[in-house]
Formats: sequence, structure tokens, C-alpha cells
Amino acid sequence: QVQLVESGGGLAQPGGSLRLSCAASGFTFGNFAMSWARQAPGKGLEWVSGISWDGKVANHVDSVKGRFTISRDNAKNTLYLQMNNLKPEDTALYYCTKPSRPFRAIDADMGRYDYRGQGTQVTVSS
Repeated sequence: QVQLVESGGGLAQPGGSLRLSCAASGFTFGNFAMSWARQAPGKGLEWVSGISWDGKVANHVDSVKGRFTISRDNAKNTLYLQMNNLKPEDTALYYCTKPSRPFRAIDADMGRYDYRGQGTQVTVSS
């Protein structure tokens, strides 16, 4: 069965950095564009960053452009999110998400994703 296991969250100060990882199993990871999404307290699920199945194309929501970098290692079935210059508004539960169809372009519509992990908490506070 599909499993997505996030790690790397924690407490960071404003301006600090964290690196999230997602270990994927149960499907052909290299065939799927993958994304990170987040949910802040009292808010809905928000798409944050996506990367193409081959790792050649990446997109980010405007609020994290220039600060977050998404990458992947298909040999290790692992997705990453490097988060720099963190802000308090980045505080959220971060999820690794898998779309329902392979070999598609990066999609910011969370309705087209069929699996996500349990999430890893990121808290940005001084």
C-alpha cells in the first residue's frame, strides 16, 4: 500500500531553516510529480511546492518563492523541502502528497491528490 512518511519538522526561529523529508513506498515514485502541502491551525489545506516526476521542473506558491526549494531523489524514493528564511506564517502541519495520476504536470489543485502522509509539524517562533 502507498505510504508517505514525513520527517524533519520542528521549532525554528524566524529567519531559520529546516529541511523536510518524505520517504515514499508502495508505488512507482519516479512516475509521479509530487508536492508538499500545509495546513495552518484553523485553515484549509494549502499547496506549497511541487516537482515534476523527473525533477526538472519545480513550482512554489508565491508566499514561499525564493525561500523554499523542493527536490527529489528517485533512486531513494525520497522527496525533500528545504525551507530557508522561515517566517511565523510558515507555521503549519506539512504534508507530502501524491497525485492520483502519473506523468502529469505539477498540480496545485489538492483535489487531484489521493494520498498524503501523517504530516510533520513546523513551528516558527522566537
